Amino acid sequence: QVQLVESGGGLVQPGGSLRLSCVASGSISNIRPMAWYRQAPGKERELVAIIFSGRTTVYVDSVKGRFTISRDNAKNTVYLQMDSLKPDDTGVYYCNSMTIWGQGTQVTVSS
Repeated sequence: QVQLVESGGGLVQPGGSLRLSCVASGSISNIRPMAWYRQAPGKERELVAIIFSGRTTVYVDSVKGRFTISRDNAKNTVYLQMDSLKPDDTGVYYCNSMTIWGQGTQVTVSS
């Protein structure tokens, strides 16, 4: 059974940075796209960024230029580097690979 485990969330002041990690345990093909989603209180879950096996990346407009998604296939790990964080970035961040979801990690941006 493949599982995704996120880490790296926390409380940060506006303008600060966080780096999220998602480790896949078990067998997961390196051709799978991997993605980060987030869900703010009272809002629907939204795609934040996705990275394909060929390193192609796609970002939601609101994080372009501030967030960077990357993957280390040898470690079955995907990262989300988040810079210049804003209060609107607050939410639970979920790692996703096809139909598999992690448990989520809370990110709170507040002064």
